[in-house]
Amino acid sequence: MLDRDPVMKVVTYLVLCAGVAIIALPVWVTFVASTQTLEQVLAAPMSLVPGDRFLANYAEVLASGAGNSGAPVARMLGNSLLMAMVIAVGKIVISLLSAFALIYFRFPLKKLAFWMVFVTLMLPVEVRIMPTYEVMSTLGLIDTYTGLTLPLIASATATFLFRQFFMTVPDEMAEAAKIDGAGPMRFFFHILVPLSRTNIAALFVILFVYGWNQYLWPLLVTTQESMYPVVIGIKRMISGGDAATEWQLVMATAMLAMLPPVAVVVLMQKWFVKGLVDPDK
Repeated sequence: MLDRDPVMKVVTYLVLCAGVAIIALPVWVTFVASTQTLEQVLAAPMSLVPGDRFLANYAEVLASGAGNSGAPVARMLGNSLLMAMVIAVGKIVISLLSAFALIYFRFPLKKLAFWMVFVTLMLPVEVRIMPTYEVMSTLGLIDTYTGLTLPLIASATATFLFRQFFMTVPDEMAEAAKIDGAGPMRFFFHILVPLSRTNIAALFVILFVYGWNQYLWPLLVTTQESMYPVVIGIKRMISGGDAATEWQLVMATAMLAMLPPVAVVVLMQKWFVKGLVDPDK
């Protein structure tokens, strides 16, 4: 009914445009600041027209960083990308296998195993951070990519979601595969994984952004500039005390840090939405 009312259609578009403007304005200001000199950024009011330092500012931060951060932003982006990919893929693989075991295998204390996994939902990294750090330190994994990613790989949420999806797969499908001579892993890889592709895609987007935005754990487990992800790098670029912050370089780094998560969301938007809302998958 509302789409046939021209007044409501105009109001709808006005509200939509206002929402887009509110969301996009900070991003535009960040982009403009990343293309100006420090004097132009600090001028009041700051110009909202892009400057002529676009290539120079981005090349400078990619090659040598800025402020207190001595590592190139290119290196920090690589660290963040590796960390996000390992966390996302690792969580999905482990969750698929654990959900597969919980649904299709019979073993003692099966329900207890499920509830032990489920209870870990109440124990985020922030709660178990000191014991986790102690374990990583004892194993000599401080300042390593393994220490950076391994404690964040297990996911009770993903296990629970895949378990619920596998429960909707008809038992006749597993029995038919068994009659045809398919082993458990062949049934898993050739039937369950393809059926779960939309769930996997939706989870990958969520977990990639989760891994990319990690701050507290990398701050604890890394001490070398070369191991810092870009989120920590941005914080270190902001000088304290009397030192001047090179805001044009900080803004350039912030723009670069936004690109990979945005690219993943845009490229996988169709699968992401389908995995969340389409009951037929």
